[in-house]
Amino acid sequence: MNAQQPMLRDVKHIDWEPLMAERTKRMKSSVIRELLKLTVKPDIISFAGGLPAPEFFPVREFDEACQHILSTCGPQSLQYSTTEGHAPLREWLAESMRKYGIDVEPDNILMTNGSQQALDLIGKIFVDPGDCILTSAPTYLGALQAWNAYEASYQTIELDDEGMPVEGIPEIVKKHHPRLVYVLPNFHNPGGVTTPLARRERLVEMARKHDLILIEDDPYGELRYDGEDVTPIFRLAPERTIYLSTFSKTLAPGIRLAWIVAPKAVIAKLVQAKQGADLQTGTFVQLITHDICQRGILKSHVKKLRVVYKERRDAMLAALDKHWPSSCAWTRPQGGLFLWASVPKSVDTAELLVKATEKKVAFVPGFAFYPDEKQGRNTMRLNFSNATLEQIQEGIRRLGTVLNETL
Repeated sequence: MNAQQPMLRDVKHIDWEPLMAERTKRMKSSVIRELLKLTVKPDIISFAGGLPAPEFFPVREFDEACQHILSTCGPQSLQYSTTEGHAPLREWLAESMRKYGIDVEPDNILMTNGSQQALDLIGKIFVDPGDCILTSAPTYLGALQAWNAYEASYQTIELDDEGMPVEGIPEIVKKHHPRLVYVLPNFHNPGGVTTPLARRERLVEMARKHDLILIEDDPYGELRYDGEDVTPIFRLAPERTIYLSTFSKTLAPGIRLAWIVAPKAVIAKLVQAKQGADLQTGTFVQLITHDICQRGILKSHVKKLRVVYKERRDAMLAALDKHWPSSCAWTRPQGGLFLWASVPKSVDTAELLVKATEKKVAFVPGFAFYPDEKQGRNTMRLNFSNATLEQIQEGIRRLGTVLNETL
């Protein structure tokens, strides 16, 4: 080291907090991301993350697709590409979504780096400081994280067994003038409930009457284990709905590949916002994903996942019936990766988590899914996709023991 240069330890450190933008004060670390650190400990049974089962990732198919793309596309597969996304993949998505009644052109689709980026881009183009967003309570934590950065405010309607009730919307519109309504109608995260068609239709009526924009987040729609598919909100109101979905839950989360469907005028502005964020979603990963999709691998893979996850969901429900106190309650999801549980109000699940980790089991306390963290203190989210049948049985038994001791 040059003798004239100061040692790093001799440099006076700056207090960075006062130098940062005001909006950073509303940024918080994800409770879930922090809890995922527990999953690296082999003796912890974790129901905390929203993790798909890694033992079923199509590793061999990815390997074959990588070799095929590199051999056929060569250096071009590693080059910059368009912001909108790989055109053949968007064409495939447009065709595949038609089975759910989403009839759009490739130009209505934008590829993103996971649904989290999609939520962030929506916040960037729609949310000014103080703007009100209407959502359910509880709601998806990642959406709150994305929109907190744009200084959104929130009004919530308490979730029931059919999703977010819509009867309270007119009063909220009158008092708070929300711009966006955020819903997860299929296998709600964290609630696990599904919104029936009649309520979706009433929501659309409200949105048209009060000129609301609907954000339909649908990461789990392909993972249905019981019942029939329900018409997407986008099909009911394509002129005012922005639809999000992802390959994270059906193919692999590590590829960070999702998409937005919206009217072309909205897509054009989202493209501009994305250009300022990252220019484009990775070319190589889009080419690989398209190869896997167009060869029919994704379709057969999803069929396998439905069987595995249904078995794990059923195992968790049976274990809850067997080991948990009768004073507790939980949802019975028709699909997805989660169920939502509530315990007596005398129990704070954040404090319960500390006791649970001592028993080597983890979950997400429910308060993390509310804009107001004073709510949901006696609730929790349980993930069933990333644990074996044996781990589910034992983990739910341990949680039942902790609950009985606490009560």
